[in-house]
This record gives sequence, structure tokens and C-alpha cells, in this order.
Amino acid sequence: MTAIEAPNIPALDYAFTISAQIGPVLSAGLHAQGERLHIPILSGQVSGPRLQGKIMPGGSDWPLVRPDGTSEIAASYTILAEDGTAILVHNRGLRASSPEVLKRLRRGETVSPSEYYFYATPVFEAPEGPHHWLRDTIFVASLAPRPGGIEIAVYAVR
Repeated sequence: MTAIEAPNIPALDYAFTISAQIGPVLSAGLHAQGERLHIPILSGQVSGPRLQGKIMPGGSDWPLVRPDGTSEIAASYTILAEDGTAILVHNRGLRASSPEVLKRLRRGETVSPSEYYFYATPVFEAPEGPHHWLRDTIFVASLAPRPGGIEIAVYAVR
């Protein structure tokens, strides 16, 4: 009999950081699953060893804040790479915390990322060429709010 190998154990490689500026949060009202918010994505920068560029205006995050306070992130926006390539990003994730930490975050206070769970799985749509690796790789991201924006550290799974 031939031995069956176990699946690979995932490891993470830092790829780049997205620093995005956001506009004022607008409530889109209460839904059966919670409160839907709209957060405009205004601009930003992408920097790191695997990708450099800027965030184009016009993107949005439409998080759903569930009754338990957990936010289901649902953002879509465009990265314009340094070489002029437009890359579409769909970012889905979760932010969970205690009710006390959630209140502090909503007041705009600086809260240590160790006090909440805030991760996402960005998916990239990139054309043939130097950025096609983005569509052929699974990514995970760690997120942290910043004054007027958000910082997203993106890691490639290998």
C-alpha cells in the first residue's frame, strides 16, 4: 500500500498593506439580520513587497452589524497598480468584540487590535500580465481602524 500524504499546512507570507481613507458612516437602516451601514472608500495607498499602487475613489464597504454587535464586512473597491493596471478587490470579513470594545470603536477611540477580532479574505480580479498572481492566490488580511480610515495587512497563503 502507498502511504497517503497529509494536506499541506498553510503558512502566510506578507504581501502588502492597504491604507484606505473612508468617509462618514451612513446607516442604510435596520434589516432582519441587523443594521446595514454604508462606508464610502475615498482613497488610499497600497505598499509592500508584492504590490504598490493607490486606492481609487468610488469604492464602498456595506457592513452588516448583527444584533450581537459582530460586523460582517462586505467591501468592493479598485486598486490602481503603479503600472496603471486596475485591480478589483472584493473583501469579506468579520469584526467581533465585546460590547464594551464595540462602544469604544464606535466612539472613534484608539483600541488595540488585540482587543477585537478583525480579519478578512480579500479576492482580487486582475487581468493577464504581471498581476495575475493575485487571482491565483488565497489571501487573508488583518484589519485595524485608524483615524479617518482603515489599515489592511494582506498575507498570501502558501
